[in-house]
Amino acid sequence: MADTLRDASAAPPRLPRVDWVAAAPFVALACLLVFGAFVSPSFLSLGNLANVLTRSAFIAIIGVGATFVIASGGIDLSVGSMAAFVASVMILFMNTELGGGGVGTLALGMLLAAGVGSMCGLLNGLVTTVGRIEPFITTLGTMGIFRALTIWLANGGSIAMKSQDLRTLYRPVYFGSVGGVPLPIALILAITAVGAFVLYKTAFGRHLLAVGSSEDVARYSGIPINRVRTVAYVVQGLCVAVAVMVYVPRLGAATATTGLLWELQAITAVVVGGTALRGGVGRVWGTLCGALLLEIVGNIMVLSSFVSEYLIGAVQGTIIIVAMLVQRSLSNRNRA
Repeated sequence: MADTLRDASAAPPRLPRVDWVAAAPFVALACLLVFGAFVSPSFLSLGNLANVLTRSAFIAIIGVGATFVIASGGIDLSVGSMAAFVASVMILFMNTELGGGGVGTLALGMLLAAGVGSMCGLLNGLVTTVGRIEPFITTLGTMGIFRALTIWLANGGSIAMKSQDLRTLYRPVYFGSVGGVPLPIALILAITAVGAFVLYKTAFGRHLLAVGSSEDVARYSGIPINRVRTVAYVVQGLCVAVAVMVYVPRLGAATATTGLLWELQAITAVVVGGTALRGGVGRVWGTLCGALLLEIVGNIMVLSSFVSEYLIGAVQGTIIIVAMLVQRSLSNRNRA
């Protein structure tokens, strides 16, 4: 007995097991930063990095909402078209200059955008849950509806903000800064922090992950599955609206191509960030890392001559396939 205790005490302590699925995007980001520094001496400049972070704001914010939807076992293919539709409605309202044409108009326009985005998400959620239609089919249908409505509102062209004073007033939302930090970057960090808190520290977040992990177990546990999934889609719509609020002052207009392929980028960011596409696992900070990875890849392609910048979409499509293969491999290794 004494020998057994002596052998046990002499054994080296076991190191904690590393969750490589969660760590992989951050390791990839570090490697990509090193690679970018070799590709171009201007890559690590503060100006370039700030530009990369700012440009990733749209996909990162939408990606937070997509994390909720995918973690619940759903998917939303309509986010790009939804963004175009919300932007069109928002700009058309601000062109009426209701609210005085100044800060009041901007505030009402943002509230309208938040309301329209939430209602679009609610539509997706209700059709999926109450209508019992697969989320892939539901959001594929609404993707076409939102895009067609945008083209109809724009008469086949574009919808631009008419008031130059209003554009000047709105401009700091994208180009301004808070304490030296560009406002979109501060907004990304704030929304990601709130999303992480809700997903990891609240009853709703636990219910969401339970529904995505096993719908039958969640139902037997008394979790309102339809309500949880519907709220996840509303969160997605609200995140799309916030992304639109940041996007509109950048160009001051919306067109039929606004938000094109944002759904691919958002889902890629979520998957690259370690969220399981089958549901049950959500990594909000990983999604932010995934959005940065996508933007950095595009930035490196622009700064270098390795691959044409016109192939960014092809590279992003390749990334999501490779990410799924790596995620599956790492998940199998962790279970072993």
